[in-house]
Amino acid sequence: MSQTNKLKIFNDPIYGFITIPNTLIYDLVQHPYFQRLRRISQMGMSYLVYPGAHHTRFHHALGCMHIMQKAVQTLRFKGVDISQAEENALYIAILLHDIGHGPFSHAMEHSIVEEVHHEALSLLFMEQLNKEFNGHLALAIQVFKGEYHRKFMLQLISSQLDMDRMDYLKRDSFYSGVAEGNINSERLIQMMNVQNDVLVIEEKGIYSVEKFLVARRLMYWQTYLHKTSVVAEVTLTKILKRAKELTQKGVVLEASKPLQYFLQNKVTFEDFTSGILDTFAQLDDYDLLSAIKAWQFQDDFVLSSLCKMIIHRDLLKIRMVDEKPTRELLIPYKEAFAKKHALPEKDMEYFVFKGKIKNQAYNKQGDSIWILKKDGSIEDVVEASDQLHLKALSKPVTKYFICFPKVILDA
Repeated sequence: MSQTNKLKIFNDPIYGFITIPNTLIYDLVQHPYFQRLRRISQMGMSYLVYPGAHHTRFHHALGCMHIMQKAVQTLRFKGVDISQAEENALYIAILLHDIGHGPFSHAMEHSIVEEVHHEALSLLFMEQLNKEFNGHLALAIQVFKGEYHRKFMLQLISSQLDMDRMDYLKRDSFYSGVAEGNINSERLIQMMNVQNDVLVIEEKGIYSVEKFLVARRLMYWQTYLHKTSVVAEVTLTKILKRAKELTQKGVVLEASKPLQYFLQNKVTFEDFTSGILDTFAQLDDYDLLSAIKAWQFQDDFVLSSLCKMIIHRDLLKIRMVDEKPTRELLIPYKEAFAKKHALPEKDMEYFVFKGKIKNQAYNKQGDSIWILKKDGSIEDVVEASDQLHLKALSKPVTKYFICFPKVILDA
């Protein structure tokens, strides 16, 4: 009887060959929950700005696992004791850290699922998989929740210099073509160490950390918070809200069964039974795109107009403003649009609205990036660095915007 070879390799454009370390990891990768990530875009609607940004959460998760392997090798080489069980837990936790993402990543969180964040869903998926795999994910879940006694392990998975950030900056930079986001993840990993159960970067690696923080700031402004990406994602969120609003009123919209379920029902975190989790696991980008293609022909003016904006990439105009916009600032835009389309005030909110974006490359109040000095002491990177701009990077920068239909400009 032939047996499946589970020690597979993936050819990755960023790192070269990625190896599957053991049969359990192979079985997790093969699981339908994880395979769904092939159909969830890593950068949401950013492909409307950067045509190459079509890579997926599947790519990203495998990349994270690969650099986690490198991190474990480096730490062991430097004398950090990591058992086989702990090593496996790190691989599982980082592999599954994004498994709870919905279609186009963040759109679902703010529309048809009631403020259920992907981190919470990732944990639910991991707990469900733990049942299916006879408890073999228990330690990984403990680490993921921050309940394991070795705190540096959580820092490898979720911190301001974790494997997640290292991969997505390098990967998103590559696929978007935004060179400013490229980081030297190999050197950062080689400079890692553990001191008193804290993940640290050796002092000679401080310049790589500085470059990492600058790259993160630039990537947010140039890609994730690019104004066209922002308005596209907000439009997608408003499409889902409008679709749910119409469905609740009895309007029948063409959609896949899983999407229909979330349009018809109010689903909070407390509602997520294993059955609903399975329904969520059937949702991916294709459900939304096929629905949007159908909804552009809906009789409802709001829904059809918003869908056409996405399909034809003819989005709302987004204008950055110096100060926090008031509701009064929007009135002239609403009046100008009302001359062309007689809409109720509440429907006007779909086309004329305000918002804000926030960028903070480094949060000094959070889990610090620690630099290991030659004398064995550790110091926050901002204090250890001789670069004054790092202090500026630790301050949040908020920008405000207003959105309105381009047709107003033609009036």
